[in-house]
Amino acid sequence: MTELVRVPIDGPFSLAAAAAFGFGPNTGRPFPAEDAVMRLAFVTDDLRHHAGVLLRQEPDGSLVADVSGEADVAAVERQVRRILSVDRPADGWIAAGRRDPVLGRLQAEHPGLRPVLFHSPYEAAAWAMMSHRRHRSQAAAVRRRLCEALGRSFELGAEVEYAFPLPDRLLGLETFPGLEPQRIERLRGVAERALAGDLDAELLASMETDQAIKALRNIPGLGPFYAGLVLLRASGVGDALTMAEPRLRGYLRHYYALPDEPDDEAVRRISEPWRPFRTWAAVLIRASGESEGLPWRQAGPAGQAGPARPARPARR
Repeated sequence: MTELVRVPIDGPFSLAAAAAFGFGPNTGRPFPAEDAVMRLAFVTDDLRHHAGVLLRQEPDGSLVADVSGEADVAAVERQVRRILSVDRPADGWIAAGRRDPVLGRLQAEHPGLRPVLFHSPYEAAAWAMMSHRRHRSQAAAVRRRLCEALGRSFELGAEVEYAFPLPDRLLGLETFPGLEPQRIERLRGVAERALAGDLDAELLASMETDQAIKALRNIPGLGPFYAGLVLLRASGVGDALTMAEPRLRGYLRHYYALPDEPDDEAVRRISEPWRPFRTWAAVLIRASGESEGLPWRQAGPAGQAGPARPARPARR
């Protein structure tokens, strides 16, 4: 079944910027300018269906979504809105840039860029298990093979995209090339927690940040960094801030011309004008730093600065 849906957008938004954003398993995937579309294939929030979505942006800024699959179309639209961060008015985001000139400048340099989220906390947690202590390109290749074997394919604009397996399929996973037994066990654990409701996006977004992180860390194998990833980059929460992001401090030092990397108190003080969009602002700062290839420091023991990491090539 295929259905066409029009998605109005509040405030500035660029589908091209979203498609080129690069995140998680799609890190570094280029946006084909001549194609001017974005393709999504994912497990729906009810964890029982798959959906394929082909997106185009109209001249008035709205989106046209060609939705495939058996899932409820209205529910798919809500999920797509969350994934693209177009599920809320943008007035407060624009106002935050006016209050903070540094943030305002970065908004102007990346027009229409909003956080692009993982399809769901379930898929983000599964990605955490697959990518931990592994290069992202290697993890992405294993994920794609897993999607091809146990997920579902969608033909979207003459290209095939593969959706991640449903939790029920992961529960039966015993062996898979590129996944050692511990990773498989942890993937099954993610599937169990998802089916138990522990990875519901609305539930996580409604919780206090520390409470949500604590709940997520109860999932075996999900440490503080990846718990923050699931909350900030999959639940749709807009104003959460964690101190576990390893690159944010180095990028704040650069953009705010600080003598040293800011401590927790300084990060909170700098981010105060960003409310109620601290999550969006932190994502924009990280995206800006990565696009410029800025070096960053990884936190060492007890939050001390670790060795400097080299600058990465700018990405689209």
